[in-house]
Amino acid sequence: MLKGKHIVLGITGGIAAYKSAYLLRLLIKAGAEVQVVMTPAAKEFITPVTLSALSGKPVVSEFFTANTGEWHSHVDLGLWADAMVIAPATASTIGKMANGVADNMLVTTYLSAKAPVFVAPAMDLDMMAHPSTCRNLQLLKSYGNHIIEPATGELASHLVGKGRMEEPENIVKILDAFFEKSQSLAGKRVLITAGPTYEKIDPVRFIGNYSSGKMGYAIAEEAASRGAEVTVVSGPVSLSVSNPAIKVVKIESAKQMLDACAERFPSSDIAVMCAAVADYAPAHSSDKKIKREGHDAPVIELVKNPDIAKTLGGMKRKEQVLVGFALETDNEEVNAQGKLSSKRLDMIVLNSLRDAGAGFGTDTNKVTIYTADGRRLPFDVKSKAEVASDILDTIESL
Repeated sequence: MLKGKHIVLGITGGIAAYKSAYLLRLLIKAGAEVQVVMTPAAKEFITPVTLSALSGKPVVSEFFTANTGEWHSHVDLGLWADAMVIAPATASTIGKMANGVADNMLVTTYLSAKAPVFVAPAMDLDMMAHPSTCRNLQLLKSYGNHIIEPATGELASHLVGKGRMEEPENIVKILDAFFEKSQSLAGKRVLITAGPTYEKIDPVRFIGNYSSGKMGYAIAEEAASRGAEVTVVSGPVSLSVSNPAIKVVKIESAKQMLDACAERFPSSDIAVMCAAVADYAPAHSSDKKIKREGHDAPVIELVKNPDIAKTLGGMKRKEQVLVGFALETDNEEVNAQGKLSSKRLDMIVLNSLRDAGAGFGTDTNKVTIYTADGRRLPFDVKSKAEVASDILDTIESL
C-alpha cells in the first residue's frame, strides 16, 4: 500500500534518530517517495548526507539555502505529502506541534500538512510521563494526529521504562495498514445525520437540545478518509468539514431531516443516524414573535416528531447497513437493545450521560456498540475521532 505514496519523514534531535535511517530505507524499499525534514538539533545525531543518500533527495532543514537563498516551501511540502511521519518526536517538538510554535522547518511543515500525521515519541521515561508531555500528546490526538505509542525498554539513560521509539518495521506496518484502510470504503455511499434539530415556536424561539454535532462530523471525516462518498444531513451546528468527499445538507427541523434522509437513503450503502433529533415539536408555531407584555404565558401543545431511524428501517434493503444511536440516562442497555430490534437496525451505539467524558458538547465519548448478530462491544473513553474509527471498523465487520 505504500508504493507511490509521498511521505514526509520528520526527524528531531534525539538519540533514536539513528533508527530513522533504517525507517527511511524500509519506506523506500516499500516503494514510497520520501522527503526528509530535519530539525537543526537532529543533525547533531545523524548527518543529512546519510539520509540524502538513502532517500535520493536533498534533506530539508532550514527555511532557505544560505549560499543561494533558495526558499524551501513548507506549504508545498505539506500539500505534496500523502502522510507525514515524525520519528523520533522529542518532547520539545511535540510541545511545539501541540502549541503551534513554528520556529523551524519541521513544525511549519506540520502546520501546513493536509495529510494525516503520525507521531512516534522517543524520550526518557520521566519526560514521557511528565504531565506536560501527556497533555501535549493528548492535544495532538485531539487535532486528529496518530500517536505511535513508544515501547518499554532500556533507554539512553540506561534506565528501563516507556519511551523507546517504536521499531521501524512496526511503523511501516502501521502506515501500510492506514493506507489499506483508506480504501476500505471506496465506492460506498454513506449517509450520516448530525447535530440537533430545532423545532420552531416562533421566529426567534425553538425547542432543541445541546448536541454539538461533533460525533456525527467525526464519523463523516473517518468514512471519507476510508474512501467513501459521504453526505451529512446536519442540524444547526458551528462545525465544518475538511474532506472534499463530504457533502453537507443543512436542515433545521426533524421533518426536514426526515425528508432529506428519505430522499438519499435508497441510494446509500450505509446510514448512520447520529443526530439528536427532537422527539417533540410544537403543534403550532407563530409567524410573529410571541410577546410577553400584556399576555399570559403561552401554553405550547407538543406533537411527536417522526422517528427517522425507524422510518429508514422500514425502507431498508438487505444489503444496506443502518446504524442508530442511543443517548440514555437510565436502563441504558435495555433501552438500546429495544431500539436495535424495534427500528430494524443492524447496529446501535449506546452512550450514557452518566459516564464521564460522554454526551453533548465534549471532545470525547464513551460508547458500547450492540449489533443485530448479538455482539456487545464496550469501549473506554476516547476522542470522538477514535470513537468514529471504532464505529466504522464495526460497520465494516458487518
